[in-house]
Amino acid sequence: MTTPVRKPTRSTERPARRMPGWAKALTAVVLVLVVLFAGLRLSVLPGLKDFFGSETRDRSGPALLKSVQDLSRYEAASGNFQVVVDLEKDARFLPDAIRGTRTLYVGAGTVDAYVDLGKVGEDDVRVDEDRTSATLRLPHAALGDPALDPDRSYAVSKKRGLLDRLGDLFSDNPNSEQAVRKLAARHIGDAAKDSELTARAESNTTAMLRGLLTSLGFEEVRVTYGT
Repeated sequence: MTTPVRKPTRSTERPARRMPGWAKALTAVVLVLVVLFAGLRLSVLPGLKDFFGSETRDRSGPALLKSVQDLSRYEAASGNFQVVVDLEKDARFLPDAIRGTRTLYVGAGTVDAYVDLGKVGEDDVRVDEDRTSATLRLPHAALGDPALDPDRSYAVSKKRGLLDRLGDLFSDNPNSEQAVRKLAARHIGDAAKDSELTARAESNTTAMLRGLLTSLGFEEVRVTYGT
């Protein structure tokens, strides 16, 4: 008895197309780069920046002198200030976890108080005939612009919503801390106005002028402030 031989039948199913080797390698490289980039920007992979290391190079051009001004100010006092800025920006109808930022920033800086001697006119200085007595009338002391110290100013924390983090992935915003820096400078300027910095400047200016004129032979020196 013979066993019937079955003829092979053709399968109607088409074999699945295999991804070429170069495509697999390219996909793997792209995924690795995406994960590394996201880890660096979102800080979800601790120690990743230290692993790759960094090198800082200063490629700045030379500083150019734009203008020169003659100053007649006598810098008589300087105040050191520090302020903690808590700046929060929210979006309407969206929770903070989705859209919004909150920055805690420590701003430290100085404000100088000065007396502008360039505003002193001929009628503001009186000297007697014997040149032993002098009377000077000076303008009131004024405050300069607050100057933040970059070495002592820093961001303590910065919280951002999901959309803000995604936006930072594709663009760098060099002015991201500009708002808190301006706010810190404004608070420092307001604190200087409420302080006794101008009074100290006028007292120091009076002591300086009395010492200078006394060394020139004047026995009596009177200094007043105001227009």
